[in-house]
Amino acid sequence: MNKFYLDYLQELESEAIYVIREVWAQFEKPVILFSGGKDSIVLTHLAQKAFYPARIPFKLMHVDTGHNFPETIAFRDAITKEKNVEMIVASVQESIDTGRVQEEKGKNATRNALQTTTLLDAIETHRVDCAIGGARRDEEKARAKERFFSHRDDFGQWDPKNQRPELWNILNGNHYQGEHFRASPISNWTEMDVWNYIQREQIAIPSLYLAHEREVVWLNDAWIPNSEHLTQVHPSDVVTKKIRFRTLGDITITGGMESDADTIEKIILEVAALKQTERGNRSDDKRSETAMEDRKKQGYF
Repeated sequence: MNKFYLDYLQELESEAIYVIREVWAQFEKPVILFSGGKDSIVLTHLAQKAFYPARIPFKLMHVDTGHNFPETIAFRDAITKEKNVEMIVASVQESIDTGRVQEEKGKNATRNALQTTTLLDAIETHRVDCAIGGARRDEEKARAKERFFSHRDDFGQWDPKNQRPELWNILNGNHYQGEHFRASPISNWTEMDVWNYIQREQIAIPSLYLAHEREVVWLNDAWIPNSEHLTQVHPSDVVTKKIRFRTLGDITITGGMESDADTIEKIILEVAALKQTERGNRSDDKRSETAMEDRKKQGYF
């Protein structure tokens, strides 16, 4: 009898699909948090595989800060049409306009932290009981504390000391009214795993991940894209370099790296040699040693 063995990517895929199906089995109104980045794209691809040939049963939810890369928004709209899924867009600008949050001022101002209120409002409005995200443990030390099913209290807050045990892959989604969960199906994946999977599955990604000429400004020890949102930058500080991005967030905080990797194969070789973490060029993570964990405790992704 021939024996069938899964390679490591197949094992990761199988694990992620199991978690996604458990979400659908245990929750009433789950959504996929979709940012247009590689992790949420892979997550959506996995959800499609999990329920094929049926359509993806989840709605996608995007927290739109208004400071996104234009390429990201275009890709978001294209994939929504391609996958035939409904997209919920939660607007940070609307939160500002209604007085729910106050916009930061100054040279290093960002809307990143404002996403928390907008996200929690959207979860409450749409009665979401589980938000599936593309967080991975290797990204950042606070995310390394997450479980597959991460409990949030009725204020949307996360307590790393109050998480459910997940022995023998038994996932417990029981919760009281007003509480919800965040699910992380690709939590055990690494950046290299994601790129190898994208290459194997031939998944389309935004061109921002590939090296190309772009106007950038050196801010907070990173090459930040020049845009209309950088209002306090002198024209002489703007230079053109061949840049690619390892992670996508707001255009005001996402630092690029100088690179010649203009294909997936070249990206994989480059990532294998890198020593800096994937989020090392994100200026929002540099505000303090516990910046990510502090935001997560308040309800961030």
